[in-house]
Amino acid sequence: MREDVEALDIRDVTANWVNAIVLQAQIDERIKALADLAHTPLFFGRLDYLHAPGADLAEGAEGEQFYIGRRHVHDADGDPMVIDWRAPVSQPFYRASKKDPQDIALRRRFGYTGGELTAYEDEHLSDPAEAAAVSKLLQQEIERPRVGPMRDIVATIQPEQDEIVRSGLSGSVCVQGGPGTGKTAVGLHRVAYLLYAHRDRLARTGTLVIGPNRSFLHYIEQVLPALGELEVKQATVDDLVAREGLEVRGTDPAETAVVKGDARMAEVLRRAVRSYVGRPTEPLMVVRGSRRWRVPAYELEEMVEELQNRDIRYGAARDALPQRIAHAVLVRMEQAGEAPDDRVQDAVARNAAVKAAVKEVWPLVEPAKLVLRLLSDPGFLAEHAHDVLTEDEQKLLLWHKPFRSVKSAKWSAADLVLIDEASDLVERTHSLGHVVLDEAQDLSPMQYRAVGRRCTTGSATVLGDLAQGTTPWATRSWDEALAHLGKPQAVLEELTAGFRVPREVIAYASRLLPSISPGLAPVSSVRETPGSLRIAEIAEVADLDAAVLEACRESLAHDGSIGLIAADARIPALAEALLAAGLPYLSPGEETTAQSRLTLVPASLAKGLEYDYVVLDEPAAIVDGEPDERTGLRRLYVCLTRAVSGLTALHATPLPPALA
Repeated sequence: MREDVEALDIRDVTANWVNAIVLQAQIDERIKALADLAHTPLFFGRLDYLHAPGADLAEGAEGEQFYIGRRHVHDADGDPMVIDWRAPVSQPFYRASKKDPQDIALRRRFGYTGGELTAYEDEHLSDPAEAAAVSKLLQQEIERPRVGPMRDIVATIQPEQDEIVRSGLSGSVCVQGGPGTGKTAVGLHRVAYLLYAHRDRLARTGTLVIGPNRSFLHYIEQVLPALGELEVKQATVDDLVAREGLEVRGTDPAETAVVKGDARMAEVLRRAVRSYVGRPTEPLMVVRGSRRWRVPAYELEEMVEELQNRDIRYGAARDALPQRIAHAVLVRMEQAGEAPDDRVQDAVARNAAVKAAVKEVWPLVEPAKLVLRLLSDPGFLAEHAHDVLTEDEQKLLLWHKPFRSVKSAKWSAADLVLIDEASDLVERTHSLGHVVLDEAQDLSPMQYRAVGRRCTTGSATVLGDLAQGTTPWATRSWDEALAHLGKPQAVLEELTAGFRVPREVIAYASRLLPSISPGLAPVSSVRETPGSLRIAEIAEVADLDAAVLEACRESLAHDGSIGLIAADARIPALAEALLAAGLPYLSPGEETTAQSRLTLVPASLAKGLEYDYVVLDEPAAIVDGEPDERTGLRRLYVCLTRAVSGLTALHATPLPPALA
C-alpha cells in the first residue's frame, strides 16, 4: 500500500503549482501514516461469522471470515485483507460473548512477541458445549512489561470500554475511572474512532488532546500515530491560554490561586470589560460633500444600549456600532430624497467623525491590560467585584507591589487563564470539533471554562478520577465540572474494573479513599499478583537512601520499567545518591530502553504515568509536601497506584494514619 502511494505521479494531474504542493503534502502524510512499526502486528484477531454480515439469514447465506487489525489493509487488487478495528464489522470482536454471540462462530486472538506471531487462542462463541473461559492471551497482553511510551490497547479493549470508544460525535462523555481502569486509553481510542467515523468533519474543525503536563503528553504521544492518526494536536491547559509576549514568571499562594480559579471571576471580568462602554453625551455630525447629517445623542445612546442588551462579544459590538450609526445617516439621506447604496453606508462607517465617536464611546480593550488593572487597582477591583467577592478575597487577588506594564508583570499560570477569559469576552475563541481532556479532576472552574471555549460548537471527552485530585481547587463533582465546561448534558460513565494495578496494591491504596473521596467506589482489580506489595520500615532515617537504592537494584532484576517516586523535595538527594551508586536514571516522559529502565519521578509529575515496578520513597514526605492533608493524601494515592507488577514502599517516619 505504501509503495503504491510512493509511485503516484502527479505531474500531469494538477492544474497549478499550488494544487501540486497541496496534493504532494497529502501524499507525504499518507506515506507517513503507512509507516511500518516493527513491533506492531497488522492484525491481532479474527472473526468467523455464521452468516455474511448484512445478508438475509432466511436465504441461508454462508459465513464470512475477517482478520481484525489496527488499520485497514488491502492486497494488490484492492481486496481487504485486514479490517480496521473501528469498522462496524469488527465490533463483535469486543462485544460478543457466550451469552450474546452476535452471529460469531469463532473469535480468534493472536499473541505476539516482539512483533512475531507466537500463539493463538480460539473461542467458539456459538457452541453451547464450550464453556466460557478467561482469555490467557488477553491477560498476558495486559500484563506485558511496560518499556517505552504508552501503547494502544486495540487488542484488549473490554466491552464496557468499547461502548465509550464508539459513542457518537454529537454527544459529550465524562469518564470517571480509578487507577488502572484504562480511561486515558479509552479517551485516545475514542479520538481514533471518531476520526474514522467522521473524518471529513473533524478534518475541517480539528481535534485536540489536553493533558496535565508535558511529561504526560510525551508518554502518550505514540498511541494515535500507531493507529494511523497523525493530525491530532496535543497541549496542556497552560499551552491553550499562552499568549505571545506574556511569560509565566510568578506563582500564586494556594489561597490566591483558588480565588483566581473560581468561576465567580468570570462575572468580575465581564463587568470590568463592559465598564469601558461609555454614554454618548454629544450629537454626532457627519459631513459628506456639502451636506451635514446630525445624529442626536439620545439616538446614539439607544444604539449603544441595544448592543449591550444583546450581550454579544465586546469586539463584535464595537465593530457593529459604526454600521448602526451609518444606517441612521442613510435613513436621513433617503428622507432627504437621496438614494444611497451599501457603498455609501460603508463609507459613512469609515468616516473620521464616526470613528472618533466609536472610539470615545466603545474604546478598544486589551485583555492583558484589563487584568493588570484588576490586580493592581483596588478601587477598580472593588467596583466590579462588589457582591461577587468578599473583601478578604479581593485582598488576596491584589499584587502587593503593582507592576507598571503588561511586559514587566510577573504573571502566574492562573493570571493567563483570566486573560484568556477576558480575550473571549472581547473576541470569540475558535472552537474545535472534538476535545479530549485528561486528568480533568485537577482543573479549576476557570480552567474548565478555558477548555470549554475550545469546543463550544463541538463535543468533548472528559477523563478523570475524583480521588486523584491533587490541586487545592480540584473539582468536587463531575456535575459541577461539566457545568463549568459548558457540557452539562454530557453522559457520565464509570469504569470500576482495573486491568493495570495488581489487586493487592489497589486494595492497599484504597485505604485512603474514605479520607480523600468518601463515597467513591474502589477499583476492583482483575489481576491477583501475590507478592506484588511490600511495605518496609527503615529503622534509621540515615539508612533510607541506601534502602531505596537496594530496592531499585532488586526491581531492575525484573523485566520492564522501574519508577522511583518521591516527594519533590527529596528528588535532589535521591538523584545524587543514584549517580554516586552508578545507577543512571531518566526523567519523567523520557523513553525507557532495554539499557535504561529506571526513571526518577517527582510526586507532582507521577499522575498518568505507569511503571512495571515502583519504589516509593517516604509516603509521609509526599503528604507533607502539599498545602493541606487531603491534597497530600490524594497525591499519595496517585503515587501508590503507578505500579503494574509490583510496589515497594519504604519509610523511616511513621506512615500517614489513613494508610496505616
